[in-house]
Amino acid sequence: MKYLWETDVTPPHFSPLSGDTSTEVLIIGGGMAGILCAQSLHERGVDYLLLEAESIGGGITRGTTAVLTAQHDTLYSDLIKRFGTEKAKQYLKANLHAVDQFWSLSKKIPCNFEEKPSFMYTRADTQTLEQEAQTVQSLGFPAEFTKKVPLPFNVAGAVVYLGMAQFHPLKFLFGVATDLNICENSFVNGIKDGVAYTDRGNIRARKIIVATHFPFIDRRGLYFMKLYQMRSFVVALANAPDVDGTYVDTAEDGIYLRNYQDLLLVGGGDHRTGKKGGGFEAVRDFIRRYFPNTQEKYAWATQDCMSLDGVPYIGPYSPATPNLYVATGFNEWGMTSSMVSASILSDMITGQKNEYAAAFSPSRSMFRKQLFANLGVTLGDFSIPTAKRCSHLGCALKWNSAEHTWDCPCHGSRFDERGRLIDNPATRDTNV
Repeated sequence: MKYLWETDVTPPHFSPLSGDTSTEVLIIGGGMAGILCAQSLHERGVDYLLLEAESIGGGITRGTTAVLTAQHDTLYSDLIKRFGTEKAKQYLKANLHAVDQFWSLSKKIPCNFEEKPSFMYTRADTQTLEQEAQTVQSLGFPAEFTKKVPLPFNVAGAVVYLGMAQFHPLKFLFGVATDLNICENSFVNGIKDGVAYTDRGNIRARKIIVATHFPFIDRRGLYFMKLYQMRSFVVALANAPDVDGTYVDTAEDGIYLRNYQDLLLVGGGDHRTGKKGGGFEAVRDFIRRYFPNTQEKYAWATQDCMSLDGVPYIGPYSPATPNLYVATGFNEWGMTSSMVSASILSDMITGQKNEYAAAFSPSRSMFRKQLFANLGVTLGDFSIPTAKRCSHLGCALKWNSAEHTWDCPCHGSRFDERGRLIDNPATRDTNV
């Protein structure tokens, strides 16, 4: 796979951990969420240290399409039904504030930041989206329903948010990280009693933030039941039109699009990690139908951590771990969710009230349909008689012929052909 965002950047390099140390706040994970948490604590004058297992931005962040919007796959009409008007409003305000924070930081960091309208479109019945526009307006944001959508194929209609944005995620992340206290190539094997253990030394911290995409501590928080992971596939095209916005289809098998410079990014083919689905072929089939004269320049897959109810888990890791915090379950909206995480967790750590925290609390009810779907996949996978097992909780691994990896359908851990760990929540290699 060839990631677009890695082609025109020079990453900063940080030394690995060297021996035992201590800090007020330890942040585990050097993706967008971890880096923004570190940046926020740095600005507040808090003593902190960030540990990254390999290189910052080298995990899920490099696979994002880097859309900055408060218009997420979870419709606000659905949020009101699940949580009530007040929490839906908190969710909206938190993500709008996140877009503004990216905008402010981008003035100091060259990152190809561009204001773009955000569209959620449908190719079927428009009634749901017409209602959605009215719902968002009632929450205080001027969303609009429109049938005039600047796409080179027919759609029935869309909800548009003006004033949203897109950017280059690694240029931004590397710019933010330059002056931060970071150790790379420092893999955390475990945490116990306020101490994080690595092969390079141990770190004692009063407070710890786990920003590792999928949390790796299983005995608290039940995240192995709350979360599952989805693969998504992106192709970048040359000789393609400028669609002048960011787009996502409401359909489960829908396509999302945005431009970057002279390229068009087309994504989709989503399926649960370890299961069969559309993959690259679904995206390329769409391209053959609607963009037949383009040339493929880059293609990559990414992985999204999905919550039970469409809302991230940001806050205390569990009721039994008051000094341990988590940022996870960003669904397909990792950029604004990362900024929301930095805001909420920095306030919690410094003893300040955060007006958005209640909407993202990890302690909210688990009783959603997706919980039983997750349990069904796990139980079914455990019954498969194979020696190829995930080192996380022992689920049967599936061979991914498109990407030449061993994938876990239960929780999304991935391994290369030789069993070396690629994606967590597993924390060690496996035998394949």
